[in-house]
Amino acid sequence: MTHRPLPVALRGDLVAVSLKVAPKASQNRIQGLAADAAGGTVLRVAVTAAPEKGKANQAVIRLLAKALAVPKTSLTVISGETDRHKVIGFSGDTTALKHQIESWLRSLPQP
Repeated sequence: MTHRPLPVALRGDLVAVSLKVAPKASQNRIQGLAADAAGGTVLRVAVTAAPEKGKANQAVIRLLAKALAVPKTSLTVISGETDRHKVIGFSGDTTALKHQIESWLRSLPQP
């Protein structure tokens, strides 16, 4: 089994996670890791919110904050505000956060 890199990186004072979001899904859920077109890895997330006026972005932030037990205010959309492909930034102790996120990602289904 080939192991792809995790979709997490340090970007300045943030820990960045690459996502592919499915809006207007039947339920909010973390779907696991998936290969992207560039040969990397993304975290697949589904949310029930429609992609209008930032509703889907806020749903993604709520879902990730709950899954990782971090404050919603520590998450922000770094890129992909209006795209299904997004990068979400986590602020705080970057070393501890990166370790926490990587451990959590390793526990998810792999591509």
